[in-house]
Amino acid sequence: MGVIAKRSSMTFFSDGEDHYSHRVRIVLAEKAVTVDIIDVDPFNKPAELADVNPYNELPALVDRDLVLYEPNVMMEYLDERFPHPPLLPVYPVARAESRLFMYRIQRDWAKLVDLILTSKDKEAVAQAQKELREGLMNVSPIFEEKPYFMSDDFTIVDCCLAPILWRLPALGVDIPKEQAGALHKYMDLVFSRESFQESLSEAEQEMRLD
Repeated sequence: MGVIAKRSSMTFFSDGEDHYSHRVRIVLAEKAVTVDIIDVDPFNKPAELADVNPYNELPALVDRDLVLYEPNVMMEYLDERFPHPPLLPVYPVARAESRLFMYRIQRDWAKLVDLILTSKDKEAVAQAQKELREGLMNVSPIFEEKPYFMSDDFTIVDCCLAPILWRLPALGVDIPKEQAGALHKYMDLVFSRESFQESLSEAEQEMRLD
């Protein structure tokens, strides 16, 4: 990638274990944005977070007088503010399709991840693990057609999916390589990106020490 030019100075309040924070960090790395990433313990939040975010939730992005506290809004703002490399398609139909993919990832998989991580109901967790495993295995064939998620290029949709896939071992979800080879190839491709490696927090690095 060579020397990364400094583009901006902003602050990102991030949970180093949270997949929603991670998706924004991937975009920041892709755009080579100069940002002060504050790794926040969600159980011991700094007073500054409550000052800027009325919900006192993570993540939160502060850019001068602008404060954003919804991950997808952050990602689209960053894509518009820093157009290169583009992470959303130029044309309205393709942009709408990308947003629909993001919505489906949230509805079909991200909610399962949240349940696995927060529920104390073992049966509910086991069911969510099963649904997540089956859902990802069912989608594996689409990666035989294009290298990224329904695209020849890395997009904002991949920024939403990659953090979930990176967490699979920690979620107790095993995707057999012999049954989902295309998905594994996709994971290898995305995880090897320089921007993805730069986006990882210390906690996330430990999720895949092997």
